[in-house]
Amino acid sequence: MASSFQATYLAGAPPWDIGRPQGIFVHLVDAGAVRGRVIDLGCGTGENALYASAHGLDVMGVDLAPEAIRQARAKAQERGAAVDFRVADVLELNGYGGTFDAAIDSGMFHTLRETDRPRYASSVHGALRPGGRLFIACFSEHEPGDWGPRRVTQAEIHETFRDGWTVDSIEAAVFDTTLAEASKVSAWLASLTSR
Repeated sequence: MASSFQATYLAGAPPWDIGRPQGIFVHLVDAGAVRGRVIDLGCGTGENALYASAHGLDVMGVDLAPEAIRQARAKAQERGAAVDFRVADVLELNGYGGTFDAAIDSGMFHTLRETDRPRYASSVHGALRPGGRLFIACFSEHEPGDWGPRRVTQAEIHETFRDGWTVDSIEAAVFDTTLAEASKVSAWLASLTSR
C-alpha cells in the first residue's frame, strides 16, 4: 500500500490533497475540540497539521509516503511552522506510547483493509494518553458510486472501536476533493475517546 500512495504523490496532487485543510478539521480546531499534543494520521502533504500548528497546537504528522512527507516538510519550512513530519506506519505507532492528547485522521481510515482496522485501533490507542481523543473523517456509505475508497458504515466504526474506546458521536459531514464531479463527498465524522 505504501508504494501505491508514494506513486500517487510522485504523479502530482491526488484528489484528496485540496491545498488547504479539510473544513471538518478547521471546525474542530477552531472549536477547541482538538487540544494538546496532536498526531495527524496519514497527514499527506500536511495541510491539517499545519492548520492545527498555526492555532497553537503541538503537532506531529505521519504518513507512509516519503514524497508526501517531503512536501509537508517543505510547506512547514516555507510557512515557518514547527510541525514534526515523519514517515511512519499508523498501524505501528509502538514508539509513541501515551504521547498524544489527540489524533486526527482525514481520509486515512477508509483506505484500510478490514483486517487492518483492529490493528489501527490498537496502534492509535497506544499512542494516545488515557482520555485522548480521536477524530476520523471518512467516506460514508451514503456517497454514491464505486469510485475512490471503500465506503464505511457507522456499524463498522462501532465494531472497530469496541475495545478500549468510547464512540462519542458519529455525525454526517462533508469531505472535500479536487474532483469536479465529486467535489463534496458524503462522509462521517467520528469522535472517539480512548479508555
